[in-house]
Amino acid sequence: MIKIFKQLGRHWAACIAVVALLFVQAYCDLSLPDYTSKIVDIGIQQGGIESPVPETVRDTTLQALELLMSEQDAALAEQWYSAPDADGVRTLSHDATAAMSELENAFATPDIVLYMAAAKNAATAAGTADAVTPTAYDLDAVATQFVAMSQAPGAREMLQSQLAAALASLDDSVAGSLSSQAMLLVALEYEAQGIAHDVQMGYLLRTGGRMLALTLLMVAVAIAVGFIASRVSAAIGRDLRRDVFRTVVGYSNAEIEKFSTASLITRTTNDIQQVQFVCVILLRMVAYAPILGIGGILHVAGGNTGLTWIIFVAVAALLLLIAVLMNVAMPKFKQMQTLVDRLNLVSREILTGIMPIRAFSREAFEEKRFDRANTDLMRTQLFTNRTMVAMMPFMTLIMNGTSLLIVWFGGKAMDMGTMQVGEMIAFITYTMQIVMSFLMLSMVAVMLPRAGVAADRIDEVVTTHATIHDPASPKSLPENGTEGVVAFNDVSFRYPGSEEDALEHISFTARPGETTAIIGSTGCGKSTLLNLIPRFYDATAGSVTIGGVDVRELTQAQLHDCLGYVPQKGVLFSGTIDSNLKFGGDHITDADVQKAAEIAQAAEFISAKAEGFASPIAQGGSNVSGGQKQRLSIARAIAKHPQIYLFDDSFSALDYKTDVALRRALKAETGSATVIIVAQRISTVLHANQIIVLDEGRIVGKGTHAQLMESCPEYREIARSQLSQKELNLQKEDA
Repeated sequence: MIKIFKQLGRHWAACIAVVALLFVQAYCDLSLPDYTSKIVDIGIQQGGIESPVPETVRDTTLQALELLMSEQDAALAEQWYSAPDADGVRTLSHDATAAMSELENAFATPDIVLYMAAAKNAATAAGTADAVTPTAYDLDAVATQFVAMSQAPGAREMLQSQLAAALASLDDSVAGSLSSQAMLLVALEYEAQGIAHDVQMGYLLRTGGRMLALTLLMVAVAIAVGFIASRVSAAIGRDLRRDVFRTVVGYSNAEIEKFSTASLITRTTNDIQQVQFVCVILLRMVAYAPILGIGGILHVAGGNTGLTWIIFVAVAALLLLIAVLMNVAMPKFKQMQTLVDRLNLVSREILTGIMPIRAFSREAFEEKRFDRANTDLMRTQLFTNRTMVAMMPFMTLIMNGTSLLIVWFGGKAMDMGTMQVGEMIAFITYTMQIVMSFLMLSMVAVMLPRAGVAADRIDEVVTTHATIHDPASPKSLPENGTEGVVAFNDVSFRYPGSEEDALEHISFTARPGETTAIIGSTGCGKSTLLNLIPRFYDATAGSVTIGGVDVRELTQAQLHDCLGYVPQKGVLFSGTIDSNLKFGGDHITDADVQKAAEIAQAAEFISAKAEGFASPIAQGGSNVSGGQKQRLSIARAIAKHPQIYLFDDSFSALDYKTDVALRRALKAETGSATVIIVAQRISTVLHANQIIVLDEGRIVGKGTHAQLMESCPEYREIARSQLSQKELNLQKEDA
């Protein structure tokens, strides 16, 4: 996981911007339940009335309310209300916001008393002892009575003492239920003025407008977060692919064999996709879940619902469920990437070896082998997917159980008058947000182990340094005419992990203008010897020099610029014939390509194609024959005009006639260059200036064909196995 966060740290500015936007999104998300509660409790139940202080009030009603206030409170009310207009209505000053708290305290009890008096008047008029909802007529009648009472001396003091005694006798639960009647008095007053509907609709529109604005802001922020997170994850994927590719391109054969091609492909594709996907999740969900969850807990804890314990029970159940699932699923996620590697390896082997498989009728066997690898991966994926699927019913059970507890205990609280419907709705919403936050974290917690394994595998590739690298202080090749001299000085080589040397004490010199051939039985180390020159491997002991300079003291670019290498197996790249022949560098001209094709005996089959040098080459050169592929590989090396030619058994796919013609044309072209040929056929090396005979990694013969026929039994054995006695006699006469 640290490696994933390290990748995110490279884009710290974007991550900070995402976190800041997530705080804005969380603020919007957490504000919406409050507005929902206000719409239900205030907008619907209270008619849009937020305060016991009416915005407009008739003069008679205000006088009745002032009679129920202390003299100080009555003076405060008179201070902030305007004089009556033509309809006898007084308006609260816009500057009263600063004194609103004092005004609410002053109006609360008088509002309750006046409303209860109006309700009693309505019940008396109806001739019933049951509670009756008062009307504007009842309010006017009671207000008129109170205004008349205000004319009597000592009326205010008498009412104040009666109110104090009555309020002292009420317990807290009854007082809480009476507090809502203060808003009912204001609603009744607005009804008497004929503005009740307008007040309610105005409040609903204002609150709904704020909710809509917050929702639109939240949507915009969510889109911005998704956009930034996607760009960051895409950039991380791009950077990882670039880093992995640059690292792998610099690997020697030892590192390639250590990881295997199939594993490197998996790490470059599947593993990076896992990390890229998790980076998006981390930015969009993991960063958002704690903000939303903590914000929800703070909102719930700030209320007086008394139901906070339900959240702690739900969170504890979620944490227990997550812990169990993590312990069950974690080991399987660690196995999954290894199984993907195995499936890719089997698939690659089958697809690249389809012709031998058919030739040996092994289709059924290979299908079973693929099926085993595929089934192992399927079973692991099924287990992890079933684990994640099993999590959802338990999560749903916890969420629904939490909602049931809230409704049960919230209903009791509403019955007692300590909670309103809107408050319970908001509490349920906040609880679901908290639970969903933990749900998001649990889902990510299941994904993270696999991404962590993928990140470790990618990091293993990137941090594995190539054993072959450029020197700190490189030297340059001399320009005194010796830059083409290749010398092996007591060279020994052992493959990594091997217990025996593949080459032992190899010493010889290949000079410009000469052809040095290396021949020997299969597996004797011919290709290994040739691979030490371009530093595909480095010598274990001794040194390989070019122009007297150890190849390990040259930069790889400088070393490879002077070499023309033709591998044992011709390798072509998708493109055209022309692009493949110009693979050696931008300095190669069309004339160079034409001449190289003629020397490599490839011009005839190229010209036979409708598009000539512009003819397409499929991936791996699958649309040309083995001989054509080999000739194009030879032409590619010739077009580069190197100082040293390296042919690793490059003529084996050619017929004898083409082989002879090619070597004759090549000798004329490479008169001043050093040519080193690895060959299996005697006919290829007969006219070489120097023939090196290898046997089990040691030089057992060195000289021309004639000299070796006299002095080297191993060479004679090879020659006699390939040439008839008549051909040998002819060769002897030519010598």
